[in-house]
Amino acid sequence: MADTADGSLPLPVFKPEERVCGNCKLWSAQSVDERRGWVGVCRLHSWRGHFPPSAPICDKYSPKGSAAPLAPAPAHAKAVRSVAPVVVRRRADPDEVVDLEGLNMTREELMEIFREASGLTDAPPLANKWEGGTLRLVPSNPELQPRDLPIDNLFHKVVMVRDRLRVLEQKLNAHPKLSDAEKVEMQSYITRVYGSLTSFNVLFKDKSDQFVGSKGDE
Repeated sequence: MADTADGSLPLPVFKPEERVCGNCKLWSAQSVDERRGWVGVCRLHSWRGHFPPSAPICDKYSPKGSAAPLAPAPAHAKAVRSVAPVVVRRRADPDEVVDLEGLNMTREELMEIFREASGLTDAPPLANKWEGGTLRLVPSNPELQPRDLPIDNLFHKVVMVRDRLRVLEQKLNAHPKLSDAEKVEMQSYITRVYGSLTSFNVLFKDKSDQFVGSKGDE
């Protein structure tokens, strides 16, 4: 542990050969958590949120002192003062109904689809007990080596599946050429998929972010 001048909790120091996030130049300390100690973020995987430096490395691991894997930022050209007229647009009404070839929905509903499809929505938090954890896949053949997968990576993929299902559900409900009966039938399949994914609910910190299926599928 490295000493600090102000007497605060020291930042953990790992041996150079230890392959943990704390030895990766992409991980940077941010704050001290009351329960976990120092936590930080990854410059490449910001969706992982805050996690301790003892977390297992990923395939982007770059030891401290090595060349950075990030491409250098392009040089900024000298700013040129614009002489074009300034156009002031009125503020969009989130409740305004937008009709795109029969897709009747509010502007806010449409923007929510765009945000989820592009991955710009806020990532749900991982349950505290799984942060920095590892999922181990053990083959039935004892001669084969098990494989470790950071739980953070698994959680990211589960969240992506959840978000894509929500976008699919929204597009289905707004489809102009499907009858109500057809929408109900297809919605039932989506609900069953949600039910099949409820096993991953233990990964979510907030219950509101979890999968919800039909009563028979949970």
